Amino acid sequence: MNERRLTCIGCPMGCQLLVKLEGNKVIEVTGNTCNRGKEYGKKECTNPTRIVTSSVYVEGGEIDVVPVKTESDIPKEKIFDCIKALKGIVVKAPVNIGDVILENVVDSGVNIIATKKIDKINKNNKTA
Repeated sequence: MNERRLTCIGCPMGCQLLVKLEGNKVIEVTGNTCNRGKEYGKKECTNPTRIVTSSVYVEGGEIDVVPVKTESDIPKEKIFDCIKALKGIVVKAPVNIGDVILENVVDSGVNIIATKKIDKINKNNKTA
């Protein structure tokens, strides 16, 4: 039997979890004070996922970059490929919160979306 010690990130408590495994199967999760901790421990040991945040360049906007993120978790092993997929992407202003910047990033079934509104700059340096 294997054991993994984790700090839970499911809520602000930061419980110290002990996850007992037999092969790839979770036998027991202890140390959690809520159900989120138990679920986090199971998921982290069997199928770890993460939200990825980054930024991409904006052409013709009031600022030069827009923050972006995955709409939902992607497998942890795809994080670096996701970041590489964003390299060199340039979007044109205006950009709205929730706009899809890149569909189905690294064949994960998850889109990359904008998390900030960026207005377009017109010829007189005023936002449109």
